[in-house]
Amino acid sequence: MRVHLVDGTYELFRQHFGASSRHEDRHPYAAAAGVVGSTLTLVQDGATHVAIASDHIIESFRNDMWPGYKSSVGMDPEILAQIPVVERALEAAGFVVWPMVEYEADDALGAAAMIAGADERVDQVLIVTADKDLGQCVVGHRVVQYDRRNRMIIDEDGVRAKFGVGPGSIPDYLGLVGDTADGFPGLPGWGAKSASLVLARYDHLESIPAAAGQWDVPGLRGASKLSATLQANMADALLFRRIATVETNVDVGTVDSWRWTGPTDDFAAAADEIGAPDLVQFAARLAPA
Repeated sequence: MRVHLVDGTYELFRQHFGASSRHEDRHPYAAAAGVVGSTLTLVQDGATHVAIASDHIIESFRNDMWPGYKSSVGMDPEILAQIPVVERALEAAGFVVWPMVEYEADDALGAAAMIAGADERVDQVLIVTADKDLGQCVVGHRVVQYDRRNRMIIDEDGVRAKFGVGPGSIPDYLGLVGDTADGFPGLPGWGAKSASLVLARYDHLESIPAAAGQWDVPGLRGASKLSATLQANMADALLFRRIATVETNVDVGTVDSWRWTGPTDDFAAAADEIGAPDLVQFAARLAPA
Protein backbone atom coordinates (compact mmCIF):
# COMPACT_ATOMS: atom_id res chain seq x y z
CA MET A 1 0.00 0.00 0.00
CA ARG A 2 1.32 3.43 -1.01
CA VAL A 3 -0.54 6.40 0.47
CA HIS A 4 -0.69 9.62 -1.55
CA LEU A 5 -1.25 12.85 0.39
CA VAL A 6 -1.81 15.75 -1.99
CA ASP A 7 -1.23 19.44 -1.31
CA GLY A 8 -4.34 20.72 -3.03
CA THR A 9 -3.38 24.39 -2.72
CA TYR A 10 0.00 23.77 -4.31
CA GLU A 11 -1.65 21.77 -7.10
CA LEU A 12 -4.16 24.55 -7.74
CA PHE A 13 -1.35 27.08 -8.14
CA ARG A 14 0.58 24.62 -10.32
CA GLN A 15 -2.39 24.13 -12.62
CA HIS A 16 -3.29 27.83 -12.70
CA PHE A 17 0.16 28.90 -13.81
CA GLY A 18 0.75 25.78 -15.91
CA ALA A 19 -1.15 24.17 -18.72
CA SER A 20 -4.49 25.82 -17.94
CA SER A 21 -2.96 29.30 -18.34
CA ARG A 22 -1.93 28.68 -21.95
CA HIS A 23 -5.44 28.75 -23.40
CA GLU A 24 -7.04 32.12 -24.05
CA ASP A 25 -10.52 30.61 -24.01
CA ARG A 26 -9.96 28.59 -20.86
CA HIS A 27 -12.87 27.90 -18.52
CA PRO A 28 -12.84 30.08 -15.37
CA TYR A 29 -12.43 26.89 -13.34
CA ALA A 30 -9.79 25.37 -15.60
CA ALA A 31 -7.22 25.07 -12.83
CA ALA A 32 -9.73 23.24 -10.63
CA ALA A 33 -10.42 20.86 -13.51
CA GLY A 34 -6.69 20.32 -13.85
CA VAL A 35 -6.37 19.39 -10.19
CA VAL A 36 -9.23 16.89 -10.35
CA GLY A 37 -7.87 15.36 -13.54
CA SER A 38 -4.33 15.07 -12.20
CA THR A 39 -5.60 13.51 -8.97
CA LEU A 40 -7.56 10.92 -10.93
CA THR A 41 -4.35 10.26 -12.87
CA LEU A 42 -2.72 9.23 -9.59
CA VAL A 43 -5.38 6.53 -9.35
CA GLN A 44 -4.79 5.57 -12.98
CA ASP A 45 -1.10 5.14 -12.09
CA GLY A 46 -1.97 2.76 -9.25
CA ALA A 47 -2.77 4.91 -6.20
CA THR A 48 -5.42 3.38 -3.93
CA HIS A 49 -5.38 5.62 -0.85
CA VAL A 50 -5.50 9.32 -1.70
CA ALA A 51 -6.36 12.38 0.38
CA ILE A 52 -6.10 16.07 -0.41
CA ALA A 53 -5.43 18.97 1.95
CA SER A 54 -6.55 22.44 0.92
CA ASP A 55 -6.18 25.92 2.40
CA HIS A 56 -9.89 26.71 2.44
CA ILE A 57 -8.95 30.02 4.02
CA ILE A 58 -5.42 31.24 3.34
CA GLU A 59 -5.09 32.82 6.78
CA SER A 60 -4.39 30.54 9.76
CA PHE A 61 -3.36 30.69 13.41
CA ARG A 62 0.14 31.64 12.21
CA ASN A 63 -1.13 35.07 11.14
CA ASP A 64 -1.65 35.84 14.82
CA MET A 65 2.00 34.99 15.48
CA TRP A 66 3.61 37.18 12.81
CA PRO A 67 1.90 40.18 11.16
CA GLY A 68 3.63 39.69 7.82
CA TYR A 69 2.66 36.04 7.48
CA LYS A 70 1.12 35.05 4.15
CA SER A 71 -2.51 35.98 3.62
CA SER A 72 -5.07 36.26 0.85
CA VAL A 73 -4.27 39.96 0.38
CA GLY A 74 -3.00 40.47 -3.13
CA MET A 75 -3.69 36.91 -4.25
CA ASP A 76 -5.00 36.32 -7.73
CA PRO A 77 -8.82 36.38 -7.40
CA GLU A 78 -9.10 33.60 -10.00
CA ILE A 79 -7.22 31.27 -7.66
CA LEU A 80 -9.20 32.32 -4.57
CA ALA A 81 -12.48 31.74 -6.41
CA GLN A 82 -11.47 28.20 -7.35
CA ILE A 83 -10.51 26.98 -3.86
CA PRO A 84 -14.04 26.03 -2.71
CA VAL A 85 -14.88 24.82 -6.22
CA VAL A 86 -11.96 22.39 -6.40
CA GLU A 87 -12.72 21.14 -2.90
CA ARG A 88 -16.30 20.34 -3.87
CA ALA A 89 -15.24 18.73 -7.13
CA LEU A 90 -12.62 16.51 -5.46
CA GLU A 91 -15.13 15.39 -2.84
CA ALA A 92 -17.67 14.63 -5.57
CA ALA A 93 -14.97 12.63 -7.35
CA GLY A 94 -14.84 10.45 -4.25
CA PHE A 95 -11.67 11.74 -2.62
CA VAL A 96 -11.19 12.63 1.03
CA VAL A 97 -10.59 16.39 1.27
CA TRP A 98 -9.41 18.38 4.29
CA PRO A 99 -10.44 22.04 3.83
CA MET A 100 -8.29 23.78 6.44
CA VAL A 101 -9.41 26.92 8.26
CA GLU A 102 -7.57 27.31 11.58
CA TYR A 103 -4.63 25.19 10.46
CA GLU A 104 -2.98 24.95 7.04
CA ALA A 105 -2.87 22.27 4.38
CA ASP A 106 0.72 21.53 5.43
CA ASP A 107 -0.48 20.66 8.92
CA ALA A 108 -3.07 18.19 7.66
CA LEU A 109 -0.47 16.60 5.38
CA GLY A 110 1.99 16.30 8.26
CA ALA A 111 -0.63 14.76 10.54
CA ALA A 112 -1.68 12.27 7.87
CA ALA A 113 1.94 11.39 7.06
CA MET A 114 2.55 10.59 10.72
CA ILE A 115 -0.52 8.35 10.88
CA ALA A 116 0.29 6.54 7.65
CA GLY A 117 3.96 6.22 8.53
CA ALA A 118 3.02 4.40 11.73
CA ASP A 119 0.74 1.94 9.93
CA GLU A 120 2.57 -1.32 9.28
CA ARG A 121 0.40 -2.06 6.24
CA VAL A 122 1.74 1.02 4.46
CA ASP A 123 4.81 0.49 2.32
CA GLN A 124 5.39 4.14 1.50
CA VAL A 125 3.82 7.54 2.11
CA LEU A 126 4.10 10.09 -0.68
CA ILE A 127 3.48 13.73 0.25
CA VAL A 128 2.63 15.16 -3.15
CA THR A 129 4.27 18.59 -3.06
CA ALA A 130 7.66 20.19 -3.54
CA ASP A 131 7.05 22.63 -0.66
CA LYS A 132 10.22 22.79 1.44
CA ASP A 133 8.20 23.03 4.68
CA LEU A 134 7.11 19.40 4.26
CA GLY A 135 10.73 18.25 4.16
CA GLN A 136 10.54 18.05 7.95
CA CYS A 137 8.01 15.20 7.62
CA VAL A 138 10.28 12.98 5.50
CA VAL A 139 11.43 9.74 7.15
CA GLY A 140 14.08 7.67 5.37
CA HIS A 141 12.58 6.29 2.17
CA ARG A 142 9.29 5.43 3.88
CA VAL A 143 7.76 8.92 4.08
CA VAL A 144 8.87 10.98 1.09
CA GLN A 145 7.90 14.01 -0.95
CA TYR A 146 6.82 13.56 -4.54
CA ASP A 147 7.51 16.51 -6.83
CA ARG A 148 5.12 15.76 -9.68
CA ARG A 149 6.28 18.64 -11.88
CA ASN A 150 9.84 17.33 -11.93
CA ARG A 151 8.85 13.67 -11.45
CA MET A 152 11.18 13.47 -8.48
CA ILE A 153 11.03 11.55 -5.20
CA ILE A 154 12.64 13.44 -2.31
CA ASP A 155 13.62 11.08 0.49
CA GLU A 156 15.72 11.82 3.57
CA ASP A 157 18.95 11.80 1.56
CA GLY A 158 17.28 14.16 -0.91
CA VAL A 159 16.39 16.60 1.87
CA ARG A 160 20.01 16.57 3.08
CA ALA A 161 21.31 17.05 -0.45
CA LYS A 162 19.03 20.04 -1.01
CA PHE A 163 19.31 21.83 2.34
CA GLY A 164 22.45 20.42 3.93
CA VAL A 165 20.50 19.30 7.00
CA GLY A 166 18.21 16.42 7.92
CA PRO A 167 14.41 16.64 8.07
CA GLY A 168 14.43 17.26 11.83
CA SER A 169 16.39 20.48 11.34
CA ILE A 170 14.22 22.00 8.60
CA PRO A 171 12.19 24.19 11.01
CA ASP A 172 15.46 25.45 12.57
CA TYR A 173 16.85 26.11 9.10
CA LEU A 174 13.77 28.14 8.15
CA GLY A 175 13.95 29.93 11.48
CA LEU A 176 17.37 31.25 10.45
CA VAL A 177 16.95 31.89 6.72
CA GLY A 178 13.23 32.71 6.69
CA ASP A 179 10.68 31.84 4.04
CA THR A 180 9.68 34.58 1.63
CA ALA A 181 6.78 32.50 0.30
CA ASP A 182 5.30 32.32 3.79
CA GLY A 183 6.17 35.91 4.70
CA PHE A 184 8.70 35.71 7.52
CA PRO A 185 12.23 37.04 7.08
CA GLY A 186 14.68 34.97 9.12
CA LEU A 187 17.72 36.63 10.67
CA PRO A 188 19.89 39.30 9.01
CA GLY A 189 23.08 37.90 7.52
CA TRP A 190 22.03 34.27 7.82
CA GLY A 191 21.81 32.55 4.45
CA ALA A 192 21.32 29.03 3.20
CA LYS A 193 25.01 28.13 3.35
CA SER A 194 25.70 29.43 6.85
CA ALA A 195 22.49 27.92 8.24
CA SER A 196 23.15 24.51 6.71
CA LEU A 197 26.77 24.42 7.92
CA VAL A 198 25.89 25.39 11.49
CA LEU A 199 22.82 23.15 11.77
CA ALA A 200 24.61 20.21 10.16
CA ARG A 201 26.87 20.40 13.21
CA TYR A 202 24.38 21.36 15.95
CA ASP A 203 20.94 20.27 14.61
CA HIS A 204 18.86 22.76 16.59
CA LEU A 205 18.98 26.43 17.57
CA GLU A 206 19.30 25.73 21.30
CA SER A 207 22.32 23.51 20.71
CA ILE A 208 24.37 26.24 18.98
CA PRO A 209 26.99 27.54 21.50
CA ALA A 210 26.41 31.12 22.59
CA ALA A 211 30.00 32.18 21.88
CA ALA A 212 31.36 31.98 18.34
CA GLY A 213 34.71 30.87 19.76
CA GLN A 214 33.01 27.64 20.82
CA TRP A 215 31.70 26.87 17.35
CA ASP A 216 33.18 23.87 15.61
CA VAL A 217 32.00 24.45 12.04
CA PRO A 218 34.64 23.93 9.35
CA GLY A 219 34.32 26.16 6.30
CA LEU A 220 32.11 28.76 7.97
CA ARG A 221 32.91 32.43 7.43
CA GLY A 222 31.85 35.33 9.64
CA ALA A 223 31.10 33.19 12.69
CA SER A 224 31.45 36.11 15.12
CA LYS A 225 28.90 38.25 13.28
CA LEU A 226 26.52 35.34 12.81
CA SER A 227 26.77 34.44 16.48
CA ALA A 228 26.13 38.02 17.59
CA THR A 229 23.08 38.24 15.32
CA LEU A 230 21.71 34.95 16.60
CA GLN A 231 22.13 35.89 20.25
CA ALA A 232 20.54 39.29 19.71
CA ASN A 233 17.62 37.82 17.76
CA MET A 234 17.19 34.38 19.32
CA ALA A 235 13.57 35.13 20.24
CA ASP A 236 12.77 35.87 16.60
CA ALA A 237 14.58 32.74 15.41
CA LEU A 238 12.58 30.60 17.83
CA LEU A 239 9.36 32.29 16.75
CA PHE A 240 10.13 31.73 13.07
CA ARG A 241 10.97 28.11 13.81
CA ARG A 242 7.64 27.72 15.57
CA ILE A 243 5.85 29.22 12.57
CA ALA A 244 7.71 26.85 10.24
CA THR A 245 6.94 23.77 12.32
CA VAL A 246 4.18 21.59 10.89
CA GLU A 247 1.43 20.89 13.42
CA THR A 248 0.34 17.27 13.61
CA ASN A 249 -2.58 17.50 16.06
CA VAL A 250 -5.08 17.74 13.22
CA ASP A 251 -7.99 15.32 12.80
CA VAL A 252 -7.52 13.65 9.42
CA GLY A 253 -9.11 10.27 10.05
CA THR A 254 -7.48 6.93 9.36
CA VAL A 255 -5.62 5.32 6.48
CA ASP A 256 -8.63 3.11 5.70
CA SER A 257 -10.85 6.17 5.32
CA TRP A 258 -8.61 7.52 2.54
CA ARG A 259 -9.22 4.61 0.18
CA TRP A 260 -10.69 5.76 -3.12
CA THR A 261 -13.77 3.72 -4.02
CA GLY A 262 -14.95 5.70 -7.02
CA PRO A 263 -16.88 8.91 -7.75
CA THR A 264 -20.09 9.91 -6.03
CA ASP A 265 -23.42 10.50 -7.71
CA ASP A 266 -22.69 14.25 -7.55
CA PHE A 267 -19.64 14.06 -9.76
CA ALA A 268 -21.39 14.67 -13.08
CA ALA A 269 -22.73 18.01 -11.84
CA ALA A 270 -19.35 18.91 -10.33
CA ALA A 271 -17.54 18.04 -13.55
CA ASP A 272 -19.95 20.26 -15.51
CA GLU A 273 -19.32 23.12 -13.07
CA ILE A 274 -15.56 23.00 -13.67
CA GLY A 275 -16.00 22.64 -17.43
CA ALA A 276 -14.67 19.09 -17.60
CA PRO A 277 -17.57 16.68 -18.26
CA ASP A 278 -15.11 14.21 -19.81
CA LEU A 279 -13.78 13.48 -16.32
CA VAL A 280 -16.99 11.60 -15.51
CA GLN A 281 -16.17 8.75 -17.87
CA PHE A 282 -12.52 8.87 -16.84
CA ALA A 283 -13.44 8.39 -13.17
CA ALA A 284 -15.97 5.70 -14.00
CA ARG A 285 -13.34 3.68 -15.88
CA LEU A 286 -11.01 3.88 -12.88
CA ALA A 287 -13.59 2.93 -10.25
CA PRO A 288 -13.13 -0.49 -8.64
CA ALA A 289 -15.58 -3.08 -9.88
